[in-house]
Amino acid sequence: MHKLDHLSKLEAQGVYIIREAFAKIPNMGMLWSIGKDSGVLLWLARKAFGGNVPFPLVHIDTSYKIPEMIEFRDRVAKEWGLDLRVSQNKKALAEGMNHTKGRVECCRALKTEPLSRLVEEMGFGGLIVGVRRDEQATRAKERYFSPRTKKNVWEAHDQPPEFWGQFNTDFPPGDHVRVHPLLDWTEIDVWEYIKRENIPTVSLYFAKDGKRYRSLGCAPCTFPIESTASTVDEIIAELKATNKAERDGRAQDQESEDAFEKLRQDGYM
Repeated sequence: MHKLDHLSKLEAQGVYIIREAFAKIPNMGMLWSIGKDSGVLLWLARKAFGGNVPFPLVHIDTSYKIPEMIEFRDRVAKEWGLDLRVSQNKKALAEGMNHTKGRVECCRALKTEPLSRLVEEMGFGGLIVGVRRDEQATRAKERYFSPRTKKNVWEAHDQPPEFWGQFNTDFPPGDHVRVHPLLDWTEIDVWEYIKRENIPTVSLYFAKDGKRYRSLGCAPCTFPIESTASTVDEIIAELKATNKAERDGRAQDQESEDAFEKLRQDGYM
């Protein structure tokens, strides 16, 4: 009997979870942040359904994304025939919302609120999201199938158990579910899978003039690291030699110890 290697096991589980979500939860969508994790998630979705993605992709556009990210988004969406839905809090932007008002408040206004509004407008029963447990401590509390209340609130301390690979897909009518196929992946797993599958990735991850981005977000709140890693192999080698956290360059994570958890409880990614 052929024994699956580590990446193939992760891939098989991710494809299974995506198919299970699509089969059991009405009106699914997928969040697409344009970063490496959501790129792997999108790749798994295409594998799950023979090269097609049978649900909309949602991008929350704060208007402050790095231009290369938006260029990549539009090009890939066109090349792969994706049903892309872009949501933006135009009212907040018109009133001058930006990171100088407070990064947590800015994230709430420009990310959480338009996402919650889109979930309601589209009637999404669930959203597939590319979060990983190793990326941030709050995300380690998630489940593969993680319910939200009717107000899109995440009850971090009241999550259903998932024992022995059994996932709960039966939720009360009207509940919204976040589905996390990448929970068990690590940052190195993501890059090794990108290498194996040759997945298109935003150029910002690769070093230029001695710097590269390790995590992508809005331009005012996301900072590059010093690096000479200009290939996927070099990125993997660099990650194996560092003990710095992946999101050290994300300013909103530094606001306070519980700031990120409060954002996620309100419906943030």
